[in-house]
Amino acid sequence: MTYHIGVDIGGTFTDTICIDSENGEVRLSKVPSTPENQATGFLNGLSATQIAFPAISWLVHGTTVGTNATLERNGADCGLITTRGFRDILELGRRERPQLYGLFGEFEPLIPRDRRIEIGGRMNARGEIVEDMDDREVEEAIRALQARGCESLLIGFLHSYANPVHEERAAAIAARLWHNPYITTSSDILGEFREVERFGTAAVNAYIQPKIHRYVSRLRDSLREAGVPRDLVIMQANGGIMSVDAACRRSVSTVLSGPAAGVIAASYISDLAGYKNVITCDMGGTSFDVGMIVKGEPIVTSDRDLGFGLPMRIPIIDIHTIGAGGGSIARIDEAGLLKVGPASAGATPGPIAYGRGGTRPTVTDANVMLGRLSSERLLAVNAAIDREKIEAAFRDEIGAPLGLAPTQAAAAVLRIVNDAMAGAIRAVSVQRGLDPREFAIFAFGGAGPLHGVALARELGVPKVIVPYVPGITCALGCIVADVRHDFVQTVSRAVADLSEHEIAEILARHRRAGEDTLRRDEVPVERTEVHHFADMQYEGQTYTVRVPLDPAALDVANLHDRLAKAYQDRFGITLTQFRPKLTNLRTTVIGIRPSLDLKRIVAATQRQASAEHAVIGHRDVWFDDNWVNTPIYDRTKLPIGTRIAGPGIFNQMDTTTVVEPNTDIMVDDFGNLIIEVK
Repeated sequence: MTYHIGVDIGGTFTDTICIDSENGEVRLSKVPSTPENQATGFLNGLSATQIAFPAISWLVHGTTVGTNATLERNGADCGLITTRGFRDILELGRRERPQLYGLFGEFEPLIPRDRRIEIGGRMNARGEIVEDMDDREVEEAIRALQARGCESLLIGFLHSYANPVHEERAAAIAARLWHNPYITTSSDILGEFREVERFGTAAVNAYIQPKIHRYVSRLRDSLREAGVPRDLVIMQANGGIMSVDAACRRSVSTVLSGPAAGVIAASYISDLAGYKNVITCDMGGTSFDVGMIVKGEPIVTSDRDLGFGLPMRIPIIDIHTIGAGGGSIARIDEAGLLKVGPASAGATPGPIAYGRGGTRPTVTDANVMLGRLSSERLLAVNAAIDREKIEAAFRDEIGAPLGLAPTQAAAAVLRIVNDAMAGAIRAVSVQRGLDPREFAIFAFGGAGPLHGVALARELGVPKVIVPYVPGITCALGCIVADVRHDFVQTVSRAVADLSEHEIAEILARHRRAGEDTLRRDEVPVERTEVHHFADMQYEGQTYTVRVPLDPAALDVANLHDRLAKAYQDRFGITLTQFRPKLTNLRTTVIGIRPSLDLKRIVAATQRQASAEHAVIGHRDVWFDDNWVNTPIYDRTKLPIGTRIAGPGIFNQMDTTTVVEPNTDIMVDDFGNLIIEVK
């Protein structure tokens, strides 16, 4: 068994990368996604690699099933049993509005009001029982929810983060009476205070759990029938991986796992290439995802909303997403302005260039019009391109209303979408005090390398990194990701009132739970790493800062110093006159998997003696309002160490890279294109 395989399912394409661990051979496939049943696209992509399934030793999957189910509101019928008086907490939230300045707005909770039942029993914030829970009330509530057709059950009680005994008792009763295993307790999903966020995160888990369970179970059975000997492993939103059984229990951790895999791969590759500060730009067919890697580490957040009223208070790689992709549709709005996205042509019918029945002009079609993409046939698309149909769409739908020729209309579409993507990059960099000029852009995804240089020039970023397999980078991230599990416990006490023993006991409990989970995952790892953190603040503050902890130095003075340093680094001030408070303790347990030798992968390809021998043709490409005769390269044949002056078009199986004039290109030791933007 020698093949390591990563599979990432996007809105338009399903990407598969297969690496032979013995000789470094790489096989790639890019097939249309099948939204009606993602397992079909998964198996199609696997079959397209043409490998012997019994030789698979590692199979990791990043799925969008949970994300789509939540956003499209087609998850399970859920019921909630909660503390009396807290039935409406999912809707009341924090008095936010869908539109900041809007007079109207709607919010549809994942669990309807008639399926939320209150019972007696009360815990205070110190974890002390104020009123004991009546088991008969729990039984009656369970039967009532089953009678109303609920498939999944959420148990969420007030202050269960401090003492989960009532939730655990209710879950034990439900295990006897509920008609399936889909039972979620809020304290198991999130041992953290603030009921709105804890209940909301647990509600997402309950809402998508049946769908995730059915999907991965069907997929697992199909893989076994096909002769795959190794069990499937699932990507998490925190950048780690977990077993199928863990994914079925903690389904909320699979949400946004696909984009997270891309950032993990970008961190892995850019670190090998010698770049520690990187802006990750993943442009696919439907969306544009931006992440930040600072000092070699992806930024991870525990403060993320999946949508309005849908909190996700689990560790998630911090990614900003906008509706801008190759399939984004260009249109003229009611005010006569040119807009691009967020509506997408998707995989079906797709852009006009796909030849699958699409009629609306898209970003991909604009790139074809301007010579950035081939006007004969697109990569991973079988149909020939009808250029006349594309030109007519830009002439009639975009050019005529704006008084532009078709070529100018296509150029305007690219300018609009590039401006939108540059704005997304500013949102995660400039608005957080980070200067993009001190970073490199890591451009990947099926469409990212088409726009990476233009974005760098817009933002003043000096270099662009295009990885060896940019269109399959998220799938590669699945392979290089480590096993990871996160734990949190709310303490919410003044540091002076805590003892080292109390803190050490909580951290040790987290560590034991993480190591036990790693053993249950049965995923081979080389070693285990454990990292401890504390969310701290000064008394009277609402928000916290996260500081790393040393288990050997948990005394009061050390915690004081760590908070003071974190405040100085973040805000440039110290507040030592105020009393420090420890809000949450966090632990991350990571199983480090064997590293992947990317140099062997690059060396396995057939390369020419010089860049001139890798030229496969020339064509006119639209740059800066002019047509420029531009060389077309077969990127896989470029020798390591090659240096070329732009412009250039670089073709490969999974994407096309567009390099504008006034640039220098170098192929590094790992096969990356390092583009210096002058």
